[in-house]
Amino acid sequence: DPRIMELCRGALQAGLPVLSVSTGSYDTANQLNQLNKEIPIDDRERAETITDFVAGHLDAKWLHQQCGTPREMRLSPAVFRYQLIQRAQLANKRIVLPEGSEPLTIQAAAICQARGIARCVLLAKPEEVYAVAQAQGIELPPGLEILDPDLIRERYIAPMVELRKNKSLNAPMAEQQLEDTVVIGTMMLALDEVDGLVSGVIHSTANTIRPALQLIKTAPGCTLVSSVFFMLFAEQVLMYGDCIMNPHPTATELAEIALQSANSAVAFGIAPRVAMISYSSGESASGEEVEKVREATQLAHRSQSDLLIDGPLQYDAAANEDVARQLAPNSPVAGRATVFVFPDLNTGNTTYKAVQRSADCVSLGPMLQGLRKPVNDLPRGAQVDDIVYTIALTAIQADNLS
Repeated sequence: DPRIMELCRGALQAGLPVLSVSTGSYDTANQLNQLNKEIPIDDRERAETITDFVAGHLDAKWLHQQCGTPREMRLSPAVFRYQLIQRAQLANKRIVLPEGSEPLTIQAAAICQARGIARCVLLAKPEEVYAVAQAQGIELPPGLEILDPDLIRERYIAPMVELRKNKSLNAPMAEQQLEDTVVIGTMMLALDEVDGLVSGVIHSTANTIRPALQLIKTAPGCTLVSSVFFMLFAEQVLMYGDCIMNPHPTATELAEIALQSANSAVAFGIAPRVAMISYSSGESASGEEVEKVREATQLAHRSQSDLLIDGPLQYDAAANEDVARQLAPNSPVAGRATVFVFPDLNTGNTTYKAVQRSADCVSLGPMLQGLRKPVNDLPRGAQVDDIVYTIALTAIQADNLS
């Protein structure tokens, strides 16, 4: 009815979706009243949306007063995601996205900009971004920056030559490397023009991380760069490291990975109880690999004596209280671990992928640790939500480092 359309004109112009039906108002209202409001068991997207909404609006202080504070609070995935967004919004950081014309990246940047999660910078030709946005139906919010790499590349040649003068880099070589937008974004980060970088939808992990190792370098006190995944199980969030960076860490390097992962846990509101994973628990076996884990545990404990860390522990002993009572009854970590540190890349990468695919678990990351400034690589097959949450992680890292 034209009168109804006139009544709704303001809402329609603001983007309100309207479902047109052939029945009249009375019949339509009756049919709407009879709709089943339950969530289908296989509609995970709607279930997660509702869970996130409820988690974000619960009054935790009131609940504690009514129910009492439990001995140990587990951080649920919904609360973890909600807190990520809240903390990123408060951080108000500027994040560069080198894959600026990629459709998923544009959509994620638009969401982050509109919700205040980060001030995003797309490295791409503006006309390409506008064309993709129009084709995909993406509304680009005010304030979303788009920088044409061809117009800014030259300004980074001299600073890059200076940063890599010990490697005999000259201007023509720098100009050639700056053809890669990841290198431009990394230079922007090195010069403090942005607070963090996120890439990896198109570029490989090596392509994302190599410029950071060359231009950003490690943070004070760190000798290596490692990674962690946030594993979002049904009732808790666990951390796995290192699953992408260090193939065969020594005992000293493994200890540093454990300490970096524990510090990351604290930074993201997870109480660190670090399990150093091996094929053996306690003193039940010996061998080069087990001894490496045992030595790494001792080194980490000496460096940070108040940290709850134990190893070697088998995965089931670290994760399951019943198994822990049998295999490691005196361990302060076994059965309650929140941070799992794997002995090598083969074990870590295989475990995280097996758990992700087989245990109905959502993973966020990888998040890199040990760099002077935050650079993060996206997982293969990343979707819009993955990019949004990685941008949020990066903004929080930048806030913690500032």
